[in-house]
Amino acid sequence: AVVSTQSTGNLRGGGEYGDEWHHGGSLANKQNVFNDFISAGEELIKLGYTSPDKLAIEGGSNGGLLVAACANQRPDLFGAVICEVGVLDMYRFHRFTIGHAWCTEFGNPDTEEHFSWMEKYSPLHTVPETGPYPSTLLMTGDHDDRVVPLHSLKFIATLQRKMAGHTENPLLIRVDTKSGHGAGKPTAKRLEEVSDVMAFIAKQMDCKWVE
Repeated sequence: AVVSTQSTGNLRGGGEYGDEWHHGGSLANKQNVFNDFISAGEELIKLGYTSPDKLAIEGGSNGGLLVAACANQRPDLFGAVICEVGVLDMYRFHRFTIGHAWCTEFGNPDTEEHFSWMEKYSPLHTVPETGPYPSTLLMTGDHDDRVVPLHSLKFIATLQRKMAGHTENPLLIRVDTKSGHGAGKPTAKRLEEVSDVMAFIAKQMDCKWVE
């Protein structure tokens, strides 16, 4: 067996506690979401549950934005990052498929004020200039018509270019063929995906199988 601890962050920006809680993590307040997540990671380490090299983070779609932004802002805090179908280009997300509908959550980057919020955290545009950087696995589907694959493809290209010579950790992308944003995915594809994620985390965390 492999013993692990799973933690789910309760972050501002969700709808759990009403409008004030939601607004506390959207639009001009989006950075609060990343701050809350980073604080949760720091607390897990402080309480002795883990250490940075054993702390893996995973998020998809808007959660992909979350983990990528946090990896950029605190690469020292995490050992592995799993970013699934993430919204990663905050300058152009509204120009593709349904992306324009998310302006109520993020703002409209064509507006100067809103752009000034997003340029501070847009994962594609805030990749650190030097490493090291956590082991990272991006995941996307070649037919995703919600968060189009360009988000993940551009991000991994930028990450690999900037981190070349600065980190020995793997920076990989998994592109699923004939697959979309996730809904309706066959069980066989889901099993393959979960297996790859768990294998990646186990390898990067140097987990040992104990009978």
